[in-house]
This record gives sequence, structure tokens and C-alpha cells, in this order.
Amino acid sequence: MGMCWAVGGAPLPMLKPRSSWHEQPADSWWEATCHALREAAAQVDSHRLAALCIAAQRETFVVADEDGHPLANALLWMDERCRGLLPEIDRQYGRERIHQETGKPLSANLSLGKLYWLRKERSGLFTQNIRVLDVHSFLAHCLTGRFATSWGCADPMGLFDMRGNNWNAPLIQAIGLRVSQFPEALPVGSFVGEVQPEAARRTGLPPGLPLIAGLGDGQAAGLGVCAVLPGQAYLNLGTSIVSGTFSKRYLVNSAFRTMIGGIPGSYLLETVLPGGTYTISWFIDNFAGMSETDLASGKSPEEILEAAAAQTPPGAAGLTLVPYWNGAMNPYWDAGASGIMVGCRGIHRGAHFYRAILEGIAFEQRLHTEGVEDAIGQPLDRYIAVGGGAPSPLWCQIIADISGKPVFRASTSEATALGAGILAAAGVGLYPDVLAAARAMTNINPHPFQPDSERRAFYERLYQNVYRSLFPALQSYLDTLDALTSLF
Repeated sequence: MGMCWAVGGAPLPMLKPRSSWHEQPADSWWEATCHALREAAAQVDSHRLAALCIAAQRETFVVADEDGHPLANALLWMDERCRGLLPEIDRQYGRERIHQETGKPLSANLSLGKLYWLRKERSGLFTQNIRVLDVHSFLAHCLTGRFATSWGCADPMGLFDMRGNNWNAPLIQAIGLRVSQFPEALPVGSFVGEVQPEAARRTGLPPGLPLIAGLGDGQAAGLGVCAVLPGQAYLNLGTSIVSGTFSKRYLVNSAFRTMIGGIPGSYLLETVLPGGTYTISWFIDNFAGMSETDLASGKSPEEILEAAAAQTPPGAAGLTLVPYWNGAMNPYWDAGASGIMVGCRGIHRGAHFYRAILEGIAFEQRLHTEGVEDAIGQPLDRYIAVGGGAPSPLWCQIIADISGKPVFRASTSEATALGAGILAAAGVGLYPDVLAAARAMTNINPHPFQPDSERRAFYERLYQNVYRSLFPALQSYLDTLDALTSLF
């Protein structure tokens, strides 16, 4: 079984020049990587290190010069500055063509739209011999000197031809760039290069250590819980709520986005809710109102609110929430969507709002899963939960009760890193292939959270009679509200 022997970490800054803009200095990626690797490598005998693999943040990229030096801040996956240009991209290339070729519905999170925005608004950048580097290729160059990414990190950008496994040249040309300005795209699990002496000095890794082409963080998490069979779905309860299920076929549908999987020839049909634990953090930071007694208890705000929310009844005493705090992806693909909270009364306290958030996210996940099930014509029989929210018994139980599906938990909180480790192990021949490595290195807690029949029946009525209709009924008003208030 894959066991975590050492951990290293480092924070990353985030810049918000405007409300919908999210940036990072790309050099901080390398600085944080060096710090984290030094910390982890110091805990392990270097002779035991066999390979390195990157599970990278998806859709994030930086424009750099020929030598890989950033020319501007990197634009993050949640940056929405290109939202107003999506109709123009649609007219120029075609929304349906983009979806069919890249597996991704046209949306503001894709690198495609942000590069189009840069081409129009920062045209001076494009007069130079530039490179467009995703996180994987930026770090791969720092480590090995090679500008290389993987198919599984290139495809989330919305500029990759999923059917041909190569950069989409016509689409890249349509936004004013050339394929030669993008990194090499290698098969997932293939050899990238060896850690160079200077990178070894800075990271504490042995020089010559092989780097294996990785995956985007979401796909890596699926591999890290061995969600490699039809009917299973990993559920990453993180800043965004990401769920994916295995497919041997390339399928395209508005209910999900299609990603390259860790098993050769496989795909992941992935749903995304951008407002996941982000919404919980937003509530705690702005409205939780912890008392001095609470703060002195030694418990985290989440633990305090969860204990109180567990004492509130299902349905949060009439409070219902649609968690579109960061817009809506599947099934509506509406970047202008905003959150909804209905049923507010004077009786409601922080615990009710906290429970309503947990329930709202669970209702939304059920909506997402039903869309996938309808598209593939097959039910999903379980979730395997990972991420920061997975340790919450209350949340896992709510998800089980609302979805009607058992919720298992992975034995590791670092499923994404384990997914990268699986690719590294297979890439240097420690296992015959990726599937064998995944089966040997993963472990799932065999005791799931099972749906409670009484709560299940209550949530069924709430979902069918209230939740499913809330956003469609209010969508046009929310779009108008967004357009009106964006003028000021």
C-alpha cells in the first residue's frame, strides 16, 4: 500500500487586482516547490527516492519569454476577466466545435478565454517570442530544463485536441498564437527528464532523479483513490467540489467536462462546483461571529460550527442555499450565476447557515451526478471522498442522505499526491503498469456512511420540490442583477 513517509509544504500568494481577477507571480511556484521538496526530502533517505511526478493546478498558466522567465503574473483557474469575451470566441470558432474537440464547454475558467483576453488587452506581450506555460511545464523546465507538460495537464486548458492527443492548432491560431509557443505535450506517465544539478541543490533531491509526466490535480486525486472502474466516483471536497467517474470512451455532454485519465486510454467525466469549501471559508471569515469562549476552546471554527449544525434538524429549519458563490459550471455553464439563499427568518443562527451550506453543496452534487448518470446511461453506486471536507462526519452523512449513495473515505488525505506517486512508481517500473500500481498503493476505508432512510425521504422531497427549481426560476433575474451592478 502507498504510505505517506514525508510531507513538505509552502504557501502561495494570490493577488486580486480586481474582483474577478486572480493572479500569482509564477516564480513563487518554483520557490514554494523548492521549499516543500527540501522539507520532505530531508525526512527520507535520498537513496530511497526513485522518481518524481507533478500533479499540477489546472488551467493556470503564465506567459514567459523564450527562456521561461515570466513576463507577467500567472492567471489562475478561477480568474474570470474573459467572461465578456466568450460570445466573441463563440462567433469566431464556435462553442459546439470547442466542446467537441476539447471536451470542455466554453467557460471563463479555461486558459483559452484568458489568452484571448491577453491577446486583445495586453497585445504588447505578444510582440515578443513568448511561451505559454502551464504549471506542469513551468516546473518541469525548472527541474529538468525541458519545457514539457502532459496530455492530462494540457487538456484542462481548453486548447488541446482530445481526439488526437495534441495541441489544437486551428483553435490556437484563432486566438493569435502558434503551437510552437506551447510546451511539448507528452503521454501521462512518460519520462520527462532528469533533475538537473542546480535544481537538485535547491530542492534537496538527488541529481538525475527521473521526472515522470503527471496529471492535473483533479485527475490525480481520482487515481489516488483508485476510481478506475465504471460506477465509482471520486468526490474532492476542496475549495472547489470536483467529482469524476471513469470512462473508456470519449464522451461529450454539457453535464460534465471530459478529462484525460491516469490509466492509458481512459477519460474522466468530471463535474465541478467552484464554490465548495470556499463558501464555508467565506461564511466563517465574514459572518461566523466566534465568541471569546469559542476561540478559547482550542477548536477550529469549522469544528465549533459543525457540532452546532449537527444539532439542527435536516433542512436547517427552512433555510435552503444554492452554492454558486463562484459562478456555475455544469450543468448551466453560467459564469454570471450567483448564490441563492431562501427561507431566512429571525430564528436562524450561524449553525443553521452552516448546515444550509453543507446541504446546498450536497444537493448540487446530486444534481451534477444525475446529469452524468443520464448521459452515460448507468448509475454511479458510490462516492469516494477526499479533500479538506472529507474528515467531516456530518458532511459525509449529509451527502449520503441527499444522494442516496454510500460515501466512502480514502485512507489518505493526500490522494492527489498519491496519484502522482502512482504514476511515478509505474513510470520507473516498480509496477508493471499504472493500474497495477493504483491497486497496490491505494486503500479505501471499508466502512462507508450509509443513507438514513428517514432523512433520505425528507431530503428527496426538498430536492425535488424546492432545490432543483430554484436556480432555473431565478437565473434570468440573477443575470440581470449581474449586468446592472457590474456598471458600478
